[in-house]
Parts: sequence; C-alpha cells; structure tokens
Amino acid sequence: MPFVILPTNSASGGYEITNSLRFNSGSSDYLNRTPASAGSRTAWTWSSWVKRSELSTGSAQVLFGAYLTGSDSGWLEFGFDSDNTANWTVQNVGGNSTSVYRDVSAWYHYLMNYDGTASGLKLYINGSQVTISNTSSISGSLGINSASSHRIGRSPNTAVSRQFGGYLADTYFIDGSTLTPSSFGETDFDTGIWKPKAYTGTYGTNGFYLQFKNSASLGTDSSGNGNTFTVNNLTSIDQTTDTPTNNWNTLNPLLTPTSGSAGGLSDGNLTHTANYQNGGTFFLDKDSTGKWYWECKVISGANSSLDIAFGFSSDKNIRNDGSSSWAVTNTLWLYSTDGSKYNGSWTSSAGATFTNGDIIGMALDLNGDTITFYKNGVSQFTIYSLTISGTAITPWIQNTVTGCVVSANFGNPTYTANGYTDGAGKGNFSYSVPSGYFALCTANLSLYG
Repeated sequence: MPFVILPTNSASGGYEITNSLRFNSGSSDYLNRTPASAGSRTAWTWSSWVKRSELSTGSAQVLFGAYLTGSDSGWLEFGFDSDNTANWTVQNVGGNSTSVYRDVSAWYHYLMNYDGTASGLKLYINGSQVTISNTSSISGSLGINSASSHRIGRSPNTAVSRQFGGYLADTYFIDGSTLTPSSFGETDFDTGIWKPKAYTGTYGTNGFYLQFKNSASLGTDSSGNGNTFTVNNLTSIDQTTDTPTNNWNTLNPLLTPTSGSAGGLSDGNLTHTANYQNGGTFFLDKDSTGKWYWECKVISGANSSLDIAFGFSSDKNIRNDGSSSWAVTNTLWLYSTDGSKYNGSWTSSAGATFTNGDIIGMALDLNGDTITFYKNGVSQFTIYSLTISGTAITPWIQNTVTGCVVSANFGNPTYTANGYTDGAGKGNFSYSVPSGYFALCTANLSLYG
C-alpha cells in the first residue's frame, strides 16, 4: 500500500465527480433558494456527498433545510449535531443517530428521505440506513419543499446560523419521490466501498442537481429545471476538485503533536492559524515509492524566528496516548522563516528567509529518500538519506506565532494560485511542479504510489 491511512470512499471507477464546493463556517458560506410554488411536502429525497472539516464544537451544522413558520410542520433541517451525530431538527422536536461522524479524511454519502408518514423520515449513510430518534413524532407536510426559504450549508431559520464547514459534492433534491441510496450509489465490487453512481431518474418540479462545475455560478442547477441557488459569501476559489472519486489530502484537526496542540483550522482544513502544529490526513508508507509535492503560503503575521516552518513529519511525532515525547530524533524535516532547516537538529542559513506572501514548495522523493524545499519556485536545499522513525510520513506545519496565518495547498488552494498542475494534470499550484512529482490525491496515489 502506498499510504497507511486510506481515506474511505476514495474508490473510483466509471462515474467520476469532478468538483465539490468548500464551505467555511467563519465566512458564513451558504446557498439559498425560495421555490415559486410548493412541491410535494410528503415525498422527497435529498442526496449529497459530504466531507466534514470543521467538527461540531457546541453547535449543530446544517446541510439542508427549509423554514416556513415556527411551527413543527413548517421548519425542518438536518445535518450534524453538536456531538457529531447525524441529526434532524424542527422547532421543538429533534432526533439523532447513535453513531458519530468525525472522520475528516472521508467522504460520506448522506441521504435523507421522507414519505409523509409517522417514522417516514429516514437517514442513510454510505448506503446503510441509520437509526435516528423521534421520527415517529412527525408526519404530514413539512417545511422542506414548501414555497419558503431553503438553505444549503446554514440553518434556514435566520435567528440561528448552524453553519456547515466542509465540502459538498453531487448534491440532489428529488421532488415527489422517496428514493433509496441505490439510486445514487453502489458498492464497489473489488473494494466493498460505497461509491457514487449517476442518477438517471426524474427530479420533479422543485428538484435540482448541483454539480458545482460553474465557478462563476456555483449554485447552478444541472437538472434541467433551472432551480439555481443564490450564492452567499462563496467565490470561485471555493470550487475544488476534492471529490468522492478523487479524495485529496488536507490538514487534520484530529492529530495531536507530541508538544503543544493542533493549530486552529478553517477553509476546508487548509488554513492554519497558530498555535502549534498540524499534519495531514494522508500518511505515506515510508517503504513505498512515489514523488509528492505540496505548497504552503504565509498569509500574515510571520516573524523571523524558528516558530514558523513547513515540511514533513514522521508518524512517530504524532501522539496517540500522551506518552510520546520529542526525544525521538529525525522525525521532522522542516524549512523555517529564518532560513534554517531541521533534520534532527536546526542548521541555520540553509536557505533564504521567507515572510508574508512567500510560498514554500516541498518535494518528497520516497524513491531516493530526499526532500527538496523551494521558495517562490527557486530551490533552496535538499535533505538527503531520510531516517524515518516510525512507519509513515505526512506533510507538516509548525506555526507557533500568535496570530500568524498560513495556508496549505495540496492542489486545491484557498488563495489565487497560478494554475500549474502536476505531471498527471492535477492540482492548481503557484509554481511549476518538479518533473515526476505528483499532488497528494487518491487518483495519483493509486497510480504513482
């Protein structure tokens, strides 16, 4: 295997999803639409692929909902609750799953349908029905599919926000039909993983299909109905190629380094705000092959010390039980703002200093056991003969400066890049990718890892 952690739902074959939309709760990102007339309020289906990035911390996160009135029948929304269970909510009633969904490396298929009867609201995750509580307490016409405000990525009730943070892809709403997951996905014969497939049915009057392919109109409906959504606070930079059929590396809020704590993450787990460190969701097997490239930009707040550095880390640097320590040597390979490099110890003046606005490129060669660092496209130094303690290696950010903001680019930047792709034509980088190196996504890992 080319890497230790294989993100779930990364299998592809046949049907390919090309784009997703990245939501950031701190930017109040959402889509909204008010249908001209009501459709069926007792038969509908919502289906979308979801990759979480901001795990719930005291507040629910809404994927989809509608608000007609404050009554139970006029307000329905669903997504994830503050304890990271899947949930649904009306004004005075709600229900939750017993399972939690905290895997920020995975794409989940989230399907909610309704048939108008008691216990007729059903949830499916990755093709399997999930038990959610209290559904018997509602029946009849609900707010969804009424001629009222519908929102994606935020509560439809303007009195609360409940912002979603993460990625959505291949998002459907079917008006008038209560469908099961088999209309939108299937089990991969070779891997046993639930994967997307093309929907071939009808949509109904208020049905829609959001592919997020049009960067100038991200709420475009591709169903043929013209039920396009209004875009709020989302721009073309929020269109990504991170999808269920080609999953990309991001930073991982679940990692705990051996010193300090993980940094604050936003923008789909690509923007990192101090304090301390963070690694990636992909771990490359140290005994595997392949050449891998990523970039990181200093956005603001840089200083000239060792406190901001980018590179790679061994998994031995990640604490699982609180017992690890920094005593392990050669677990980090870094390039710091003051020009120093780290390879078991700091060596000063290895490269040029860098600061706000600069972009550092990092090229890991697992065939030759080397890492080459670049500043704004110019090679600075190479670390040779890597001694990897542990079993795997992952991209790494060290950022211990209060208020400093950096942004990782594994191919789907949160800032305007220059359109450079890797040898497979993937990614959007600021500088030319070294020949033979590839971006960290599952499509590349399956071919070049």
